Amino acid sequence: MIDTKGIVHFTMPVSDVVQSERFYCDILGLEVVQRVPTLGMLFLKAGPDYVVLCRSKTPINPNPGKDIMVHHAFRVDANGYDKAVAELRASGVEILFEEERRDGVFQGRQAYFHDPDRNVIEINALEQIGEGYGINSRPENPNHFSHKPPGM
Repeated sequence: MIDTKGIVHFTMPVSDVVQSERFYCDILGLEVVQRVPTLGMLFLKAGPDYVVLCRSKTPINPNPGKDIMVHHAFRVDANGYDKAVAELRASGVEILFEEERRDGVFQGRQAYFHDPDRNVIEINALEQIGEGYGINSRPENPNHFSHKPPGM
């Protein structure tokens, strides 16, 4: 078995690297590490973590409609969560779904929205890592969200 130590970065497909840079830097506050326009790549930093935006050669459609299950989550401070959501809305970003999760693995306040390419992004005011739902079980209420997300 390979002894992995963590995640170095994850790569997200985008159709327009320049437009996506504005979204991820100006709205989400990520920091540019390096631009590689010849490869259609942008290396970004979020706290101690790294994200690479890469121009996709295929259409990007990870979720139908307003589904949110396939997504990428960024941590925000619990005391800055309301301000972050207000900034998203002020920037014209539609919040697809918001919850305050008290069960499952990642517990805390969460908001989901699209980036310019319809990748679903989550901001998460992580309060604690829970025990989850069990290996082969589902939540008692299969809709474990506080409110039913649109499209589900």
